[in-house]
Amino acid sequence: MKRLFLITLFSLIFGFTSAQSISKNALGIRLGDNDGFGGEISYQRYLKENNRLEFDLGFRSSNDVDAFKLVGLYQWVMPIDGGFNWYVGAGGGIGSFDAGENDGTFALVAGDLGIEYSFDFPLLLSLDMRPELGFNDEFSDDLDLDIALGIRYQF
Repeated sequence: MKRLFLITLFSLIFGFTSAQSISKNALGIRLGDNDGFGGEISYQRYLKENNRLEFDLGFRSSNDVDAFKLVGLYQWVMPIDGGFNWYVGAGGGIGSFDAGENDGTFALVAGDLGIEYSFDFPLLLSLDMRPELGFNDEFSDDLDLDIALGIRYQF
């Protein structure tokens, strides 16, 4: 029993320390509902071991509303198996909107939870859920849940 425990412990430790490293940079798009923002331009930057930054820039020009939103997230990436990773993150963002007579800026705090697959060639696919809590009475003043598919080129 003691031997089985030690083998299991070493297997877990080895599994986490020999994990596939994340790419230095990834650039692509994040396609989701995003409360009308739709697609976003997405950039990820490696920091250290299993940590990275993600920046997403979304635009909207429809339904008499012109707006943009920039979100920055710090992410912790944990390997699952093969090219699969799961990640969790936290961050914030700012934005601006023009809706006819109403215009202004807003701020938000965001979380992030997702799963990704890194192919043998430089492609990264991800599916994540991002709750966002906005701070502006006229445009973004509640909790929004954004689910999106990410497609990024790794370099």
